[in-house]
Amino acid sequence: MAKRSITSLSSTDLSGKSVLVRVDFNVPLDDNGAISDDTRIRAALPTIRDLLGKGAKVILAAHFGRPKGQVVDGLRLTPVADRLGQLLGQPVTKTDRCIGPEAAAQAAALQPGQVLLLENVRFFEEEEKNDPAFAQQLASLAQVYVNDAFGAAHRAHASTAGVTTHLSPCVSGLLMEKELQYLQGAVEQPQRPLAAIVGGSKVSSKIGVLASLMEKCDKVLIGGGMIFTFYKARGLAVGKSLVEDDKLELARELEATARTRGVELLLPTDVVVADRFAADAASRTVSVNAIPEGWMGLDIGPDSVAAFKKALAECRTVVWNGPMGVFEFDAFAMGTNSIAMLLAERSSVGATTIIGGGDSVAAVEKAGVASKMSHISTGGGASLELLEGKVLPGVAALDDMV
Repeated sequence: MAKRSITSLSSTDLSGKSVLVRVDFNVPLDDNGAISDDTRIRAALPTIRDLLGKGAKVILAAHFGRPKGQVVDGLRLTPVADRLGQLLGQPVTKTDRCIGPEAAAQAAALQPGQVLLLENVRFFEEEEKNDPAFAQQLASLAQVYVNDAFGAAHRAHASTAGVTTHLSPCVSGLLMEKELQYLQGAVEQPQRPLAAIVGGSKVSSKIGVLASLMEKCDKVLIGGGMIFTFYKARGLAVGKSLVEDDKLELARELEATARTRGVELLLPTDVVVADRFAADAASRTVSVNAIPEGWMGLDIGPDSVAAFKKALAECRTVVWNGPMGVFEFDAFAMGTNSIAMLLAERSSVGATTIIGGGDSVAAVEKAGVASKMSHISTGGGASLELLEGKVLPGVAALDDMV
């Protein structure tokens, strides 16, 4: 669905206007309460700067953690306001509540070119319930709405959907626009051949995206813990590897679907096994036909990496979601790191490479090749649902492009 973007709004449209911007500032904190990764804050800067440059008064709404409708002091957005101010080079005021008389007064006092950050919207249970009255109170702070929180776009919450019935125009921010451009483009109008690399521990968490990709892709490469469910479904011994016994028939159906549709489905031919789940476990590489009793697979092997590299050699678009193994342990990170390097190589020769959120993002950053990818999605669940072909409520609520 083509949605109207912030790029369609000029200084004439925005000068002196209060703009409510939904951002994704759900950043990790270290043991001292300091932000350990400000990637999501930096990702919102282009939209914020665009609005400030057009003379708008910027009011930011965000969630932080899972306070479950209660005020949790450790989940206040104070460190986020401080860091955002540093990045913008100007003060960022923060409210103590996202709605109410004080928030309304602070919003009303805002001048063009200034930024106000509302306190954690999830301190109110009405946020996740998309309560109409709560949405109206949020919307009353502004005149224009911009959604730049792709990571929350798959939720029909008050700050992502409900407020749009009270504000106009309602448009996407620059980050949201980029996410939609790459992720929708990858599945609707890709440069072919199109390949998807799907990893992670469980088939059950990727059922929808696997089934959808089977309809759209030329090649599907599977790694991670989910491969052992496929192997057991084939009748292979998998030792103590992770298996979803209730998904064996599903694995057989997915393989049958690939054959029927002419999709090249690749599973690893060798794996790195360990005698226990630990960073310092004893390990060795074996064929998938020779996994020892009592051992567990924690990574894909070098032969599999070589096969995957060959399969990707001519692909013009590659989407990756999910690690190939337990990459948090250095001894079992080779497969995941190798895929990251392979995609960096594909990018260097003009292929479109899209990293679909979650652990895959952490993997390319750990491998030092994040800057070489065409696009790194900021939304794990949202990117999966978009790849599945689902309608995201936070996107559907925005104005259609004219």
